[in-house]
Amino acid sequence: MRWCGLNFLSALPAIVLLAIFSHWPPGGEAGAAEPAANQLTLLNWAEYLDPEVLAEFQQRYGIAVTESYFETDEMRNEIMFSTNGAGFDLVLTNGSAIASYVRHNWIAPISGKDIPNLRYASPRWRASFPEAATYGVPFLWGTVGIAYRTDKVSKPVTSWLDLFRPEESLKGKILMIKDPREMIGMALKALGYSVNSTATRELDEAKQLLLAQKPYVKTYSYITLGKNSSLVTGDAHMAMIYNGDALVLQEHDPTIAFVQPREGCSLWCDFFVIPSSSTNKDLAYKFLDFIHEPAVMARLARFASYASTNTAAEKLLPPEFMTDHNIYPDAQILKKSETYADLPPRVAKKYNDIFNLIIQ
Repeated sequence: MRWCGLNFLSALPAIVLLAIFSHWPPGGEAGAAEPAANQLTLLNWAEYLDPEVLAEFQQRYGIAVTESYFETDEMRNEIMFSTNGAGFDLVLTNGSAIASYVRHNWIAPISGKDIPNLRYASPRWRASFPEAATYGVPFLWGTVGIAYRTDKVSKPVTSWLDLFRPEESLKGKILMIKDPREMIGMALKALGYSVNSTATRELDEAKQLLLAQKPYVKTYSYITLGKNSSLVTGDAHMAMIYNGDALVLQEHDPTIAFVQPREGCSLWCDFFVIPSSSTNKDLAYKFLDFIHEPAVMARLARFASYASTNTAAEKLLPPEFMTDHNIYPDAQILKKSETYADLPPRVAKKYNDIFNLIIQ
């Protein structure tokens, strides 16, 4: 889900961000732990994998799964930058980051013959990003859109400009994803430009739009899920959000609406990659083959409320899931949506400068 290019890491300290994790591999510092023979260590988003599926995997193979969590794509990339991927057997990343990971020699090629169920993965997603077919196994995919409280916002939200040029009542009530490409990319989209723009004039316009929005932003972070989420409690009225997470919040409060703006969205796909330093690659292959069993992948998609990359799994999903345009966007939105591309270093620096100016 989710992207922040490694070009943005050039200005960041190479530190191990232990505090952001719910768990860390035994031994403390990343890469310090002795690998366990029957333990698989994942770097992942929290609450992204169904615990019952993980328990089933452990029961079938006798392999324990330990998860470490990151809060944003930027944080995950900082972790990879500071550890070279050491301490993990599988890392969940967005497709746009794979090519950068390959250039840094952080991840190993993945052998399709060791993952028979990979035959069910959609060719569209396997080849959707540079190096993804060789180094990644596709998982789930989705969009970034806007969630808002229909009882707090005076009119239906239809455009990214409703987020970036909000009504006065939303001052201090908006949550923005703290991610350079998502923030700047959707500001560009709001102005009618590509999310991958390299034009100085267009980026300057996006900067001004974000600066004008700043008094309306409660926080630059990622919204928490659950009954204590600020969108559920009413502390926030609008948020930039990943589509599946919005559907989770709707279960807590039906006044929360989700919209994929008419200008289109950012389109992401998550992949599992295997760090070059992993000594448990055979266990990683078992896990990847297991999650791509069609019945298992269908359960994982329903748990996370995201679209599946497994074509056989889609045949097992209920019609109401497959026809929900909040999960599977309609053709018009897909046509206008874009995936993020790698940026030239000078342009990446421009994005980074804008991002740091906005969040300071």
